[in-house]
Amino acid sequence: MSILPADRRRELPDEPGVYLFRDTRGRVLYVGKAKSIRKRVASHFSNPSTRGGTDLVSLIDQVEALVVHTESEALLAEQTFIKQYKPRFNIRLRDDKSYPYIAISLDEEFPRVYFTRERHRRERVYFGPYSNAKRVRATLEVLGKVFMFRTCEGPEPGRRSGSPCLDYYIKRCEAPCVGYVSREHYRQGIDGVIGFLCGRYREIERRLERDMREAADEQRFEDAARERNRLRAVRSLLERQRVANEATGTLDAVAVAVMEGEANAQVFQVRDGVLSDRQSFYLDNAAGGSLGDVAEAFILQYYASAMSIPPLLAVQEELQATDALAKALARRRGGHVEIRVPERGDKRRILELAERNARLALDQERLRSERRRQQRVEALDGLQRALVLDAIPLRIECFDISTLMGTNTVASMVVFEGGAPKRSDYRRFKVFASRGENGAGTVGRPDDFAAMEEVLSRRLARFERQREISPHDKDHDPSFAALPNLIVIDGGRGQLSAGLRALNGFRERGVAIVSLAKRIEEVYTPERAAPLRLPHETPELQLLQRIRDEAHRFAITHHRIRRDRAMTASILDGLPGIGPVRKRALLSHFGSPDAVLAASREELAAVPGLPGKLARELYRELHKSGV
Repeated sequence: MSILPADRRRELPDEPGVYLFRDTRGRVLYVGKAKSIRKRVASHFSNPSTRGGTDLVSLIDQVEALVVHTESEALLAEQTFIKQYKPRFNIRLRDDKSYPYIAISLDEEFPRVYFTRERHRRERVYFGPYSNAKRVRATLEVLGKVFMFRTCEGPEPGRRSGSPCLDYYIKRCEAPCVGYVSREHYRQGIDGVIGFLCGRYREIERRLERDMREAADEQRFEDAARERNRLRAVRSLLERQRVANEATGTLDAVAVAVMEGEANAQVFQVRDGVLSDRQSFYLDNAAGGSLGDVAEAFILQYYASAMSIPPLLAVQEELQATDALAKALARRRGGHVEIRVPERGDKRRILELAERNARLALDQERLRSERRRQQRVEALDGLQRALVLDAIPLRIECFDISTLMGTNTVASMVVFEGGAPKRSDYRRFKVFASRGENGAGTVGRPDDFAAMEEVLSRRLARFERQREISPHDKDHDPSFAALPNLIVIDGGRGQLSAGLRALNGFRERGVAIVSLAKRIEEVYTPERAAPLRLPHETPELQLLQRIRDEAHRFAITHHRIRRDRAMTASILDGLPGIGPVRKRALLSHFGSPDAVLAASREELAAVPGLPGKLARELYRELHKSGV
């Protein structure tokens, strides 16, 4: 079944490590870990019904191996490769880059506590990932009331007026911007935020109670009342979330539910007997991994980015090889980690609660997916009837032009398959057709019709070219090789006429072509003289609008990028020996590109970091070009 010879598999090392399956184009299909690489790889071929199935085995062209010392190192290396290559047959968190975090800017004198979806600044502390952005914002709201950190943006607190903002007057900030609070006292509040997010609730309670009593003893009754209110807010929050007694301690209950290529994982975070948070994550499980495999993959991926790992993980009994997993997590935590299947008591009850929530979340997701699928089917059926098509338009391509007074003209091609966007097939075009090209690859005078005709001609040409290329060739482009059922052009009758001139080859193959005008959403077709006007509430028009809007968004984003690049380009770009560092040095030394042009050979040679020989060549190049 596989084209990977058995003798090549026998050459693999009989040692612990990681292996990568690649296809004929070199793409990573699957990353696995093993105590013995040779035996584990052989098991894929001897029993293809497991670990990816026959679909995976039939695609394997080559295998790479990386030997490590222990199985726990193999677990960590496996997750590193999964994050790097995102193989289609591995279990992966969906949209793992978009999960929200709470960040604390400890690099600033008066740190901020804020919501973010990025986690790349080393000098800042991040808590998460969280699965619910609304819950994160609610947590920040409570923390702001209790610890009164500033909400103004920027490294320095305050605003230009020099007076406190509204937050100070409603007791949400202590106004560090005007010196009403010292840096040391402000940092105590930030330490409280960190302690709260780390789950040190009892410590925070005791500190607030101590501060309240001290203020009362010193007859600072307003301060005592404020500390009392903060203490009540914390206790109220903790009591609502209490799920066990304090003896339960700190743990994470991790439960997974698996169903037909999909999975959901629930993490119940218990700190001092309080349910501090509940996370819900959906995972891609294209290979149909077992519950134990999914649980192990999720735990490694989740705790690879989590800021803290508890000393105890309560897991389902299907999870195997917990010794290696515990060692891998212990290395990440810097301390002992126990992975255990609880049999009774509060820990067992919390785990069962997490299991029920995982199954419920998966059932709800399936219902939502089925509802969305049914809506897409209705929209495609309605579109077929409205446009009198021979078949349901399963693949729809939409084209849009974006330009600004004829400059930096670009076009977009977006693809919807089955009524849903297929972003891997989106493509962009630079447009050169015009009535008077200016030599810089931009249009001298706007001509949307010529631009659209050029782009659609190139689309057809790319389709014809792909027919001569093998699907296994590196130059094969599956998007351009696909034959659409329907092409939608953004525009009116003129754009449609340009498209019809360019796409005769597609029309002969049965591809339908229409255009959608923005003003009152008129649909122009080749067969009708008058435009077709679909009711606004119909799913078929809403689908066309969504496709058209997506094409417009994709085109204008590309246009803005090109326009910004053109506006920031300077005469120094492309000169031999002048890279980004030397370009910055020249501009910093002279102040502007015009000053660089006006500089003499000796002045150029005096620039720090610019060798004398290069300065002479730069002077000669600038004046030779006649700039």
